[in-house]
Amino acid sequence: MKRFRRHGHESHRDRLKQELFQFNKTVEHGFPHQPSALGFSPSLQLLAIGTRSGAIKLYGAPGVEFMGLHDENAAVTQVHFMNHQVELVTLLDDNSLHMWTLRGHKGQSELLEIGRFMLTGPPGAPPSVTRVTAVLAHSSGELLLLGTEGGHVFVVEVPGFRELEERNISLDQVSSSVPDDYIGRRNLEHVEALQENPVDPNQVVLGYGRGLMVIWDLQRQRAVQHIPATQQLESVWWTEDGSFLLSSHSDGSFCRWAVGVEDEKDDEEKSDIPYGHFPCKAISKIVQLPTADGPPFLLFSGGMPRASYGDRHCITVIHGKTHVALDFTSRIIDFFVIRDGAKHTGDPRALVVLVEEELVVLDLQTEGWPVIQTPYLVPLHSSAITCSHHVSSIPLKLWERLLAAGELQSRHYSKKPWPIIGGQNLGADPPQRDLLLTGHEDGSVRFWDASGVCLSPMYKLSTAGVFHTDSDPNDNMNQGPEGEWPPFRKVGCFDPYSDDPRLGVQKIHLCKYSGYLTVAGTAGQILVLELNDEAAEQTVEATVVDLLQGQEGFRWKGHARLDVREEPVLFPPGFQPFALVQCQPPAVVTALTLHSEWKLAAFGTSHGFGLFDYQQKTNVFIKCTLNPGDQLAMEGPLSRVKSIKKSLRQSFRRIRRSRVSLRKHHANNASKLQEANARLEAELAEMELAPVQRKIEARSSDDSFTGLVRTLYFADTFLSDSSHSTPSLWAGTNGGCVFAYMLRLPPVEHRADEPVTAQQAKEIQLMHRAPVVGLVVLDGQGAPLPEPLEVAHDLARSADMQGSHHLVVVSEEQFKVFTLPKLGAKTKLKLTAVDGSRVRRVGVAYFGSSRTEDYGESGLVVLTNQGDVHVVSLPHVKMQVQYPCIRKEDVSGIASCVFTKHGQGFYLISPSEFERFSLSARLVVEPRCLVELPLGSASKQRLNSNRSRIQSEDAESAARRVMEHALLNDEQVLQEIQKSLEGDQTSFLENNVKSVAS
Repeated sequence: MKRFRRHGHESHRDRLKQELFQFNKTVEHGFPHQPSALGFSPSLQLLAIGTRSGAIKLYGAPGVEFMGLHDENAAVTQVHFMNHQVELVTLLDDNSLHMWTLRGHKGQSELLEIGRFMLTGPPGAPPSVTRVTAVLAHSSGELLLLGTEGGHVFVVEVPGFRELEERNISLDQVSSSVPDDYIGRRNLEHVEALQENPVDPNQVVLGYGRGLMVIWDLQRQRAVQHIPATQQLESVWWTEDGSFLLSSHSDGSFCRWAVGVEDEKDDEEKSDIPYGHFPCKAISKIVQLPTADGPPFLLFSGGMPRASYGDRHCITVIHGKTHVALDFTSRIIDFFVIRDGAKHTGDPRALVVLVEEELVVLDLQTEGWPVIQTPYLVPLHSSAITCSHHVSSIPLKLWERLLAAGELQSRHYSKKPWPIIGGQNLGADPPQRDLLLTGHEDGSVRFWDASGVCLSPMYKLSTAGVFHTDSDPNDNMNQGPEGEWPPFRKVGCFDPYSDDPRLGVQKIHLCKYSGYLTVAGTAGQILVLELNDEAAEQTVEATVVDLLQGQEGFRWKGHARLDVREEPVLFPPGFQPFALVQCQPPAVVTALTLHSEWKLAAFGTSHGFGLFDYQQKTNVFIKCTLNPGDQLAMEGPLSRVKSIKKSLRQSFRRIRRSRVSLRKHHANNASKLQEANARLEAELAEMELAPVQRKIEARSSDDSFTGLVRTLYFADTFLSDSSHSTPSLWAGTNGGCVFAYMLRLPPVEHRADEPVTAQQAKEIQLMHRAPVVGLVVLDGQGAPLPEPLEVAHDLARSADMQGSHHLVVVSEEQFKVFTLPKLGAKTKLKLTAVDGSRVRRVGVAYFGSSRTEDYGESGLVVLTNQGDVHVVSLPHVKMQVQYPCIRKEDVSGIASCVFTKHGQGFYLISPSEFERFSLSARLVVEPRCLVELPLGSASKQRLNSNRSRIQSEDAESAARRVMEHALLNDEQVLQEIQKSLEGDQTSFLENNVKSVAS
């Protein structure tokens, strides 16, 4: 009987786990790492980005996102949407072609790969014969033209990837038709460009590397015109009326050629080198678009004078007398123009540019061509991310004040709406307002709306203005004097340079109820800020705190503290600093917490910790935790990675002063800086990067950084006796020590006059000296204590002060529960006894049931050095679930992980991207969207032709044709075709399609 009950209890717990916990990686936020290709569908209004790691990402209206990953670990080099269809083709640098579709499934769309293809040449042919260099997705939607390195053009039927050998265009066919007097006729080189005539789909221009362009008639399979350019060809553009071709070349020139005119002398006169007669870089792409009431827009990338500006990444836009060279922050991948009208044939509306480190969209219909702020694909790494902090369920008033402050910072952006509007966002409105705060190497803190699928920028706080730095306010190497040629205009926000590495933000803590914020940095600086809706000019005075307390024999060998400005500083609306604590020695701040109800902030470094009263702007107490034998604490952790970071920064600043750009390499440097930051964080957090397979073993007290403060925690609990609770501060160190201080707060009416006092009450030394990474006090019902001011705002019940409280100490190796106030050990859970895991991150989360609205449980969310995520129950510290989340080799990802209060998490999968995951069965934020087949005239004709083709074939061929043309990817279209068929053929078709679809 007992055994039966146990079995029943276990099945109940299993069901409860399914209701509470469910692991999903839900969405990626930020800018794709190492983008390599760009595509756009005017009919679907979708943007596609391919990356060097083989990912393909689609974006439409905010919230409409899709992601696919090629099985091949190869870079995506080209992306092409099929005209008026939901299919797209990708070309990888391993020469493979892949067909993707947006298939309708259960009312949503999903991105699926439905075919792959590799050109095969004749036996014994060299690889260059089939190496694809140019792709044209024909407007018929049924053909791909593939230009190759060997000069041949292959014609392939899609989506079945069937090569139409009889329609291929061989190099011999083209060469034999070239006039005898053309200089390069013996060696045309590779196919550089393929373009279709906008007014005659039977005509395409074949552009060869040596310069020759041939207009080819696909129907008659012969050349109709030769355009004998002699410069190395880079790109071709066919004007909208079909009467002219534009070609751009490697010498920085572009030419205009009349279609249907064979007059070489006339052609020579139309060559133009926009930026002078000195040697220029290649114009890699050129576009010309008409306007209804004025001159056309001419846009091209490159073409800069090689000696003077060869390192600039520019797109030139010329419209009438307006001529601007848009100077971007990193290498240009590709660009396109969005046009007005349902058919995408009106005036140019927006220029969309993909560069290596960001996506920039410019409004071409507003004077000055301002930038349109992106709702997604924002470069999170515009300065390298150094830390993160998440705050759930933001009150509406604080949210609106942050939005208002952010809008004042965004006045230079265009007021036009986001121009990429494809698809439908089917997701419900976010259930709560969530903030993600990111600290950066340049001393800034960025506030992001993390409520939904899009991680949208809200507000940016800069702390650099409080200090004197090496920056020169007049140093802008991109904005030249008026009348300068070329007419540069700096565009984009990516800036990996840091004027002073000491500004780097290491810890952030925001109280969402009071609007108080603490920001701590690399040089021991802790700023306390409050939200102000008006600009204010004020002086920020520093309170210097000596954490060594006169300890002898210690000499700080690290960086100096930052110099605080003595004069008043004008702070814009938003968060404004009013108090500054400066630690001595100025080591990295490793722990930070804020109690806004008590007006106290606690901070810790590798030398000790302290408590600051920010209402009276005085220090309450200091505790030195330094081990005298700790040599690393004398040097400062920053010096451990300073070899690469310092040399890079010195090079950056020295070269910036000489006004010579480093843009060719700065993306790589930014990546190195990011890795250095991650390793610094990892060293502070773990001291051993590689996972070690071992049982728990005692650590020597001589280990490095034993005094480093890992965690700080405020609690109103029982320290002296079990009948009187008292405010307290708890601190945990790297050497396995826990300190507890009783705090005495004056009555409210005397809070501004009487001092706050503190007295050390308890100390715990863990037997195995494992670093303490988390502290939690549980009330009489076993629930974590509420946040400061949470009860006052009626958002949480008061802590149960009747039953006995417990302290949960989370070390790297185990979870241990102590009774309060006696600190007797009650229970523990060992983590490392078998697999050698160590705790790297811990947080408290509430898991609501997905089936019962009013039921939920609190638990500890834990990340280990193996990359696994665990949920541990409270107060019984039992392991609930375990999921693999991050690769154990991904040190940067593990070091960057941050948990939310509702069972979600974020970690960096690259310097520019957060992966979002959820452990909660109730709260999952993921894209839910639909992209419908555009039933325009072209797609209707194709649909009708497929219907007639199916009706004229036998059942087996009909099923094959339906699958081949991907009609099964849209349930509505499939049903329409099935209605047009009768009898056994319908059932055969349906069975075949369903079997393939499943």
